[in-house]
Amino acid sequence: MNKSELVDIVADKAGMPKAQVEKVLEGLISTVMDEVKRGEKVTIPGFGAWSQTQRAARTGRNPRTGEAVQIPASKAAKFTVGAKFKEHVKS
Repeated sequence: MNKSELVDIVADKAGMPKAQVEKVLEGLISTVMDEVKRGEKVTIPGFGAWSQTQRAARTGRNPRTGEAVQIPASKAAKFTVGAKFKEHVKS
């Protein structure tokens, strides 16, 4: 499913115009990205939570040469699925 298909389905279920649903979806995505970038955790109970993780600097290997390579510390986004979502997918 792509974004436009999601907007169509949500608009039908909510009885709202597609343009309005798309604005809400864009606002949600933008807000989640901004908050996670700031280091905040965004949680939607039953659905899941987005957060930021820190990856420590480490030594890796170049697969071609086997040479040791320093990999710098970095930040990454993480999504944790909520319990209600997990149960829904299982059944």
